[in-house]
Amino acid sequence: MTAAAVGFHTKVGVRWSDMDVFQHINHARMVTLLEEARIPWLFEDGRPTVTLRDGAVIADLHVRYRGQLRHDDGPLDVLMWIESVRAVDFTIGYEVRAGGAAPDSAPSIVASTQIAAFDIDTQRLRRLTAPEREYLEQWKRA
Repeated sequence: MTAAAVGFHTKVGVRWSDMDVFQHINHARMVTLLEEARIPWLFEDGRPTVTLRDGAVIADLHVRYRGQLRHDDGPLDVLMWIESVRAVDFTIGYEVRAGGAAPDSAPSIVASTQIAAFDIDTQRLRRLTAPEREYLEQWKRA
């Protein structure tokens, strides 16, 4: 089984400012932590594969909170994969666990983000290029 068949793993640090009065990670801050997890995978320079730096926008976001995560649970373990790829967009699936949690343990956060390819100059949606589609397709779960 390839790494892509499992998904892209990354660690995301938790800042003190991510906490709320109830001493767990604030729900709105979790959306920012998901963003911080996907940027190294899809948008950073220096990767041997294609990136989506030319433009992309969030079209839809769903986050299910199944358990608490606290500051001491960081850095968080985030697993991401591609759920679907269409002509102009793709959907990422996420599982977020406390740092050090077993990979087969129940995730505390389950989320998905639909991202659309976007032309910044024309301010319009664009079709995913063949190299973008090829890169995304390799991260789809079987």
